[in-house]
Amino acid sequence: MSEIVWLASYPKSGNTWLRVFLANYLNNGEKPANINELNVGHIASARNSFEELVGVEASDLTPTQIENCRPMVYRLFAETNSETMFLKVHDAFLNTSAGETMFPAAVTRGVVYLIRHPCDVAISYAHHNSHSIDRAIEWMNDESHTLAGRQDGVNVQLEQKLLTWSKHAHSWLGSGLNCHVIRYEDMLAQPHETFGAVVKFVGLDYDTLRLQRALEFSRFEELQAQEQRENFRERPPRAPNFFRQGKAGAWRETLSVDQVARIVDAHRDVMQQFGYLDEKGNVL
Repeated sequence: MSEIVWLASYPKSGNTWLRVFLANYLNNGEKPANINELNVGHIASARNSFEELVGVEASDLTPTQIENCRPMVYRLFAETNSETMFLKVHDAFLNTSAGETMFPAAVTRGVVYLIRHPCDVAISYAHHNSHSIDRAIEWMNDESHTLAGRQDGVNVQLEQKLLTWSKHAHSWLGSGLNCHVIRYEDMLAQPHETFGAVVKFVGLDYDTLRLQRALEFSRFEELQAQEQRENFRERPPRAPNFFRQGKAGAWRETLSVDQVARIVDAHRDVMQQFGYLDEKGNVL
C-alpha cells in the first residue's frame, strides 16, 4: 500500500510546473521529461481513472453519487500502488454529502499547497479559459464556482468545487493534513530553496546535483519549447498556449485600479497572510 501526496492549488498557480519538476527529479535522466508523458501528478479528478476503478460510467451517476465515490477511489489508488503517489488537485478540501472527507487522511502522506498572487491568477485564468479578466475575477470571488460541471461525456474530468480563491486556500490549510505551502513567486525567485524544500517534505532523497539538473530541465523556456514542438495535451482547446509567460507581477501593467480593488476587497486576509499586501493594505 502506498501513500498519496496531494499537489493542491487553485488553477493557474504553478501546479503543472511543480509536476514537471518532480518528474524530472524522479526520472533523474539525461534529458528533460516529456510534458505529455509525465509520470507524476495525474489529476485526482480524471474521469477515466474514476470510471476504471468504480466500474461505472460517470454519465450514469449523479454529481452527488460521483462525489461520494471519490474517497473510495483514492483509497483504491493507495491500495493498488506500492510507491508514493503524487496527485494534482484543484478541488477545494471539502466533505462529501455523505459526510466523508473527499481526500482521506488515512492514505495521505502530505499536501503541497501552491499559492500565487491572486491578481496574476486572474490574468492567467482568463487566458486559460479564453474569457475576460473581469469574468475570471467573478469566478475567483464566487463560492459556487466549479470546474468541469458537465458529466455527459464531454469533460475528461469530474466536477471540481473550487469555492473562492481565499476559501480554497483556507480549506486546505485548515484540513488537518500535513501541509507544506509554497508561493509561485518563490518558485521563481528562489528555485533551489523552494523546490528543494518540496523534495525534503515529500520524503525523496535530497541531492544537490540532481536538484540542479531537474530545475534546468524544468525551465519555463524548455516547457514552452516542448509545447511549441509537440503541443500539450492539457492545453484547453481555445487557449493559444498553456505555458504563457511564467512571470510574477504582470498584473501591475494589465489590471485596472477597479479590478485590483475587487480582488483585494474579496481576499484581503489571505493576501495579507501570504505577503501580497503590506501592513497598510497596499498591494505588493
